[in-house]
Amino acid sequence: MARAFVFPGQGSQAIGMGGALAEAFAPAREVFEEVDDALGQKLFHLMQQGPEADLVLTENAQPALMAVSMAIMRVLQTEGDLDLARSVRFVAGHSLGEYSALAAAGSIALADTAKLLKLRGRAMQRAVPVGEGAMAALLGLSLEDAAAVAEEAAQGDVCAAANDNATGQVVISGASAAIDRAVEIAKERGSKKAMRLNVSAPFHCAMMQPAADEMREALANVTIVPPVVPLVANVTAGAVSDPDRIRELLVMQVTAMVRWRESVLFMKENGIDTLNEIGAGKVLATMTRRIDRDVQATAVNTPEDIEALLGAL
Repeated sequence: MARAFVFPGQGSQAIGMGGALAEAFAPAREVFEEVDDALGQKLFHLMQQGPEADLVLTENAQPALMAVSMAIMRVLQTEGDLDLARSVRFVAGHSLGEYSALAAAGSIALADTAKLLKLRGRAMQRAVPVGEGAMAALLGLSLEDAAAVAEEAAQGDVCAAANDNATGQVVISGASAAIDRAVEIAKERGSKKAMRLNVSAPFHCAMMQPAADEMREALANVTIVPPVVPLVANVTAGAVSDPDRIRELLVMQVTAMVRWRESVLFMKENGIDTLNEIGAGKVLATMTRRIDRDVQATAVNTPEDIEALLGAL
């Protein structure tokens, strides 16, 4: 069995996430405390008590999701004596999950990762005034068809494929009016479902360039070392270990499409038959089953899940 660890992105957050981990494991509590200290914020309290309207804010959701993933990793390493390099061939993450993956693989320190994600969330929100950008899911269309819909809908505005999540599941991003046009065009082109998403900004498109510029400056001042196992990067859907290249790809990732479907297929082509989603929810495990049913995918986010994984390693 050849295994990869993958880490979820925004949308998997929920009030109460990480609570059972903190109750069951002291190492998990330590991670949440370290993230709170790094941010100077009672983020874990927000994760448990809400309000939900504050948790879903990009600047809170991003470090919160990373904290849950890293709490699980800390438990696996301290309670289960996990040696990532011995047990796992690759790490990968969906959008912000790429930072969780790098932290898990020892490439970026936990405190630095929390601060970067807080900044990333704020920068992405600042990049486009509320209401000027949007995203939509186009279901039942191939990436090529979805890209063609976006190109036709643009009409001088930004409109592009943002997430190639799974077979027949593409998300587009861009100017609000263009996204509305794309939804209608997609329906005409045979999309099973085309709908705007409830997001606060048009992520992973050219409108995010101001945020990419902020991240370039922030990442230039952060220590990045080679991960203990290669990262399968969102931008390239290929493996990377060089710190300078990782830094470059993290900047590009803000405006580039997340090539998740291709990333899963790359891992399969390189011998991976098992993906463990480390963190809140089970979005990536579900996507994996849509991409290739030969790849076994399981979510690891409860004490019971952790015990099961440790028993399988």
